[in-house]
Amino acid sequence: MSHTAHIPSHRKPRRSASKLAVRAGVAGGVLSTLAMAGTASASPAAEPATETTLEMPVLNMDLGSQVSSAVIKAADNTRAQALVGELNAQEETARTGAAAEAKLAKADAQAKADAEKKAADEANRQADADRANRGEGRTQLASAKGSTGGSSTGSSASDDDSGVRAPATGSAAAIINFARNQVGKAYVLGGTGPSSFDCSGLVQAAFRQANISLPRMSQDQSSEGTSVSLSNLQPGDVLYWGSRGSAYHVAIYSGGGKFIGAQNSNTGIVERSLSYDPPTGAVRIL
Repeated sequence: MSHTAHIPSHRKPRRSASKLAVRAGVAGGVLSTLAMAGTASASPAAEPATETTLEMPVLNMDLGSQVSSAVIKAADNTRAQALVGELNAQEETARTGAAAEAKLAKADAQAKADAEKKAADEANRQADADRANRGEGRTQLASAKGSTGGSSTGSSASDDDSGVRAPATGSAAAIINFARNQVGKAYVLGGTGPSSFDCSGLVQAAFRQANISLPRMSQDQSSEGTSVSLSNLQPGDVLYWGSRGSAYHVAIYSGGGKFIGAQNSNTGIVERSLSYDPPTGAVRIL
């Protein structure tokens, strides 16, 4: 075996053909690039290409603020419209309520006026009837006197010889005393006491003192008991004006040629002579 078999050679190893070809290509490319650069620097400078640039509009406002302001404004408008609507509704309600109250007040005033007119008409009718029947009553009383030949056989216009000069007693006294205690009080149509009466209300209340219940109306009161002549009256008899069963006025004979009655709104409750307003007839209930 040779003594130099394992000693490495000092010569450079040969490069492969493929590596040499790559190196040659790279070098050629570099040289070509340098040549083109030199040519370009030697030729006149070409004019730079002009580029067209589109400028976008610049927004100088704060979109967030603008949107927020618009929302707030819209909300304010909505609240304002709602408030206006509510005020209009309240105004309409107030107007409707005021109209209803005015209508009720007008109806009440009309009803009151109608009632007052009705009472006044009734009082005037009764006063007219009183005046119309006074002449008739006087004629009948005069006829009754004439039928007795002017003798003193008990004419109700004078108690000198009528047999009723003695004071009333018992139930009659209770009735007359009550009626007399009401003299001076007011006449009010429909009144039944204690501060005011109409004619039949007074008679009904007076007879109640004797535990006697009479109907409320003068027509019915004139139908009670038995008929008596005006020449034979006794204290406590019920006098009536008109015809029996349809009388328009009643009173109580108090004796001594007098009666107690609630005459009208002008005179109130009075005790007067029969000649002041002669009755048409009388009934005895006691």
